[in-house]
Amino acid sequence: MTGTQEKKRVFIKTYGCQMNVYDSDRMADSLASDGYEATDRVDNADLILLNTCHIREKAAEKVYSELGRLRVMKEEAARNGRKLTVGVTGCVAQAEGAEIARRAPVVDLVVGPQSYQHLPQLLRDVADGKRAVETEFALAEKFERLPPATRERTRARGVTAFLTIQEGCDKFCTFCVVPYTRGAEVSRPVDMIVAEAARLADAGVREVTLLGQNVNAWHGVGTDGREWGLGQLLYRLAEIPGLDRLRYTTSHPRDMDDALIEAHRDLPALMPYLHLPVQSGSDRILAAMNRKHTADDYLRLVDRIRTTRSDIALSSDFIVGFPGETDADFEATMRLVETVGYAAAYSFKYSPRPGTPAAGHGGQVDDRRMSERLLRLQALILDQQTAFNRSRVGTVMDVLFEKAGRMPGQLMGRSPYLQPVLVDADTSRIGTIGRVSIDKLGSNSLFGNLVDPDVRPAATTSTVEVIT
Repeated sequence: MTGTQEKKRVFIKTYGCQMNVYDSDRMADSLASDGYEATDRVDNADLILLNTCHIREKAAEKVYSELGRLRVMKEEAARNGRKLTVGVTGCVAQAEGAEIARRAPVVDLVVGPQSYQHLPQLLRDVADGKRAVETEFALAEKFERLPPATRERTRARGVTAFLTIQEGCDKFCTFCVVPYTRGAEVSRPVDMIVAEAARLADAGVREVTLLGQNVNAWHGVGTDGREWGLGQLLYRLAEIPGLDRLRYTTSHPRDMDDALIEAHRDLPALMPYLHLPVQSGSDRILAAMNRKHTADDYLRLVDRIRTTRSDIALSSDFIVGFPGETDADFEATMRLVETVGYAAAYSFKYSPRPGTPAAGHGGQVDDRRMSERLLRLQALILDQQTAFNRSRVGTVMDVLFEKAGRMPGQLMGRSPYLQPVLVDADTSRIGTIGRVSIDKLGSNSLFGNLVDPDVRPAATTSTVEVIT
């Protein structure tokens, strides 16, 4: 491409989970080497990609609705002599495949989440007049062939980053489409993960969140040729200079082994905040979900974790109204929430996913009852979250400053517990960790004042001190 040629522009709309955010960045990196620059304006894009999620209710229908709007945009572009290419990627692309191309002629290419390394070639096929559908499972090839982001692009994305280390799931929970859209569990090797994390740190990233559909099931080949678990990987990542904070999500209770729990005890860089989905507090419903743990198993695990790391905070996922859920089953969930005490949680009404075993179960709960239960559960969770946030007032916490706040002279950072924290400070502090005295609780954020007046590039601990 010569300097006189105008670059093509790509607009990527990302739905759903953090892994899709990571994948969208990697697609943008791949397309950059093929002459595309990212744009946040859909109206001036030459290529529009919908990176889809299949977890939420009626996900495919929402994609088709969006494609209807893009059809009008594509026709308008054609009338103006401009070619607009439209693609669908992600889990809906994997699940629907060629059906998307059949139902939505506006779509030029359909690419599943394990095939993004093929995007440049698929776009060349589209330029030759072909319609491309690629939904193969080839995770290892995906990560080997996708080019890394440049230092400049990484720096522009901020001081925190996602890093996918594992994809797919072998658990086959009866409500979940992940095994069918992301495939079986596959783990990236240690050297590949460490190299990517080191590149991120070199570009100014201070915090990395490790991603996987079942991240604590990760088991990659280590530098010693042996199989490592997530705990051992975290110890290695904590050695990378400049990488001050580590997190991981999403976990399964069955894969929280002793080494991983001990990493929370031993590693100051590993933040004391753990997302540990349980889904239900009823053993009968947990069995129907194929979770393969009981409520008591989960509670005993929580006790082990808190005994090892006393300041850890937990979040979770809950499904309300799973087929066959009775009032007694729901009350068991409420009791579990009351027993654990969460800092945050995500809760949803059950909705059937085509092709999953639960979609064919009898005893579907009516929507009105599900809504009533969800409101009760969310009220309890909100009370617990508010109480946890209020407990931070009067403490001093390490805060990683990420960006300017909405008000002039204000910065937004994150506490070790992922809470947004707002302080009055200069933008020179972005990318640094400072100690902040928390003095006020807002509706969605904490407010505080800097304790240390001097900028420091890294924190060696993630402590919380009570002001007396």
